[in-house]
Amino acid sequence: MTCINRRDLGLLILRVGTGAVLAAHGSQKLAGWFGGGGIEGTTAGMEAMGFHPPKYSAVAAGLGEAGGGVLLALGLATPAAGAAAAGTMAGAVAVHAPAGFFAMGGGYEYPAFLGFTAAAIGLTGAGRYSLDHATHHVLDRPWTLALAFAGSALGAAAVVGRRAKGQVAAAPEEE
Repeated sequence: MTCINRRDLGLLILRVGTGAVLAAHGSQKLAGWFGGGGIEGTTAGMEAMGFHPPKYSAVAAGLGEAGGGVLLALGLATPAAGAAAAGTMAGAVAVHAPAGFFAMGGGYEYPAFLGFTAAAIGLTGAGRYSLDHATHHVLDRPWTLALAFAGSALGAAAVVGRRAKGQVAAAPEEE
C-alpha cells in the first residue's frame, strides 16, 4: 500500500492553485481570455503604465504569468517557473506600490503574494507529485535555481528601473 505524503500533496495543491491563477492572468494578457484585453489591450496598458517598449513588455508579462503558471502547475522546470512568475510580479508590485499595500485600494498586496508564493515554490521544489520528479529533476538542478533567480532578479530590476527613469523624465517640471 502506498502512503500519500502530506507535504508533497500540499505542494501539489499550492502549485496547481497558484499556477492556475497565474496562467489565467497571463492568458488575459496574451489571448484576451477571461475578459482580458489580449496583446493589444495589454500593450496599451503597458504604455499607459510607463513600460517601454510596451508591446515587448506586454508579451513578457503575459509569458511570465502564463508560462510560469503552467510550468508551476505541472511542476516542470520549477525553479525557472517560480523565478519567471516572481520577476513578473515584481513589475506588477512596482505599478501598484504608490497605492499602498492593500488590494482594496489598488495596492500591491495581491501581486506581492503571488510573487512570494511562486518564488517559494521555485526555491522549495515541486515535490514528488510533479513532472520534475517524474523526469528525475533534469530541469531542477542547483545551477538552474541560481541562474533562474539571478536572471529574474536582474531582469525585473532592469524593467522596473527603466520604467522609473521614464516616469521621472516624463514628470512635469514644478516651478
